[in-house]
Amino acid sequence: MDAARWVVCLLVTVICLSCAAAATAAVRSPAARLHRHLKRLNKPAVKSIESPDGDMIDCVHISHQPAFDHPYLKNHTIQMRPNYHPEGLYEESKASSSGGERPMAQLWHQNGRCPEGTVPIRRTRKDDLLRASSMRRYGRKRRAAANPMSVSPTMLNEGGHQHAIAYVQGDKYYGAKATINVWAPKIEQPNEFSLSQLWILGGSFGEDLNSIEAGWQVSPDLYGDNNTRLFTYWTSDAYQATGCYNMLCSGFIQINNQIAMGASIFPTSSYSGSQYDISILIWKDPKEGNWWMQFGKDYVLGYWPSFLFSYLADSASMVEWGGEVVNSQADGVHTSTQMGSGHFPEEGFGRASYFKGVQVVDSSNNLGAPRGGLGTFTEQSSCYDVQSGSNADWGTYFYYGGPGRSSSCQ
Repeated sequence: MDAARWVVCLLVTVICLSCAAAATAAVRSPAARLHRHLKRLNKPAVKSIESPDGDMIDCVHISHQPAFDHPYLKNHTIQMRPNYHPEGLYEESKASSSGGERPMAQLWHQNGRCPEGTVPIRRTRKDDLLRASSMRRYGRKRRAAANPMSVSPTMLNEGGHQHAIAYVQGDKYYGAKATINVWAPKIEQPNEFSLSQLWILGGSFGEDLNSIEAGWQVSPDLYGDNNTRLFTYWTSDAYQATGCYNMLCSGFIQINNQIAMGASIFPTSSYSGSQYDISILIWKDPKEGNWWMQFGKDYVLGYWPSFLFSYLADSASMVEWGGEVVNSQADGVHTSTQMGSGHFPEEGFGRASYFKGVQVVDSSNNLGAPRGGLGTFTEQSSCYDVQSGSNADWGTYFYYGGPGRSSSCQ
C-alpha cells in the first residue's frame, strides 16, 4: 500500500472511531437516558385524554401495560376477574353508606373515558423524572421504617416519617377494607407528602418486609402539584429494590378501564362542609393466591400476582390504616404539613378526617370487624393524633390527623 492510500485509510479509521465514540456518548448522555426511560414508562396509547388538571391519561392496550415488562409475566394469562370476593362484602349494613358519603370521580373523567380492552395510565413527563433524586428511583419510596412500632420514635423522627395509625396484628390476615375520608392537606415543602392509606404487611421490618398499600396522597415531588390522588404501592424487600407507586414499574396487573392510578380524585372534603369518601378493599383470592384491589363498590382494579412476594404469598401478619407525613424539618422546626384534614381527631365529623367501616378478611375469606378492636399509634400526639371507636352506623372507625407545627408541636 502506498503512503497516500495508507493516510486515507488511517483518516477513515479515525473518523469511524470518532463517530462511534460520539454515538456511544450520545447514548450515554443524560438526555438520551431520559428519553429511553420515558419510553419504557409510557406505553403506546390507543387513545389519550387530557385531564383538566393537566395530566395526560393514556389508554393502553391491556396486554401492553407495564406489568408485562416483568420477566415472570412474559407468558402470563390475565385473570379478568377474581374467583372469589370476601364473604359479607355485599351484605354490609348502613356502615358503608351513612355519614355524608358522596359519589367520587377522577378529574380526567370530565374529558372522556378509556375504551374496553384498555387500561388508563397517567403519562410520565420529563419534568416528573427531573424532579426525582434519580431516574432510577423515580416512583419509589425513599427507604424508611415501614412499621412505626418496630423502632423507637426517636429513630422515626430522624427518618422524617410520622404516623397516626390504627392497626391489628397477631393473626393471619387475608385482606382489609375501609372507607376513607378524602381531603386536600397543605404541604409545606415539595419533598414532603401527606397520605392516608391502608397497609397489608408481612415479614419482618428489616430487609425483607412485604407491603401492599393503597389510599390517597398529596405529593408535589411525585406528581408536580398539590392535588389529592389515588395511589397504590408495593414492595417485597422493605422498599430497597422492588416495587413502586402506581404503574411506574412492572408488577401490578390492571384490568379496569375506568380508574387511573395516580390520577386526581375530585371533589375533596371541606371543613364544616360536604364530606367525600373513597372505599378500598384489598384481598387475597383463595384459589389463585393473587392480591386483588377494589375501588368503591363497582371497580375491581386488578391484582398483584402472588409470586411478587415471599411472606404475602401466604398471608399478612399485620394490617395498618391511617395517615403518614414526611417531616423534613427543613428550617430546624417541625413541618406544618397537614395530616388528614389538618385538624385533630377530637373535632369530629366534618372537621377531622376519618376511616370508617374498618374490616379485615380472615382465613375463611370472611370480611368482618377486627377481633379485639384496633390498636393505635402516633409518634407525637401534639402534632398528629388518632382516636378509635365503634358504633352501629360506622362499625369500627377512627379519627386521625393534625396540623403539624404549632405552639405545642415544635
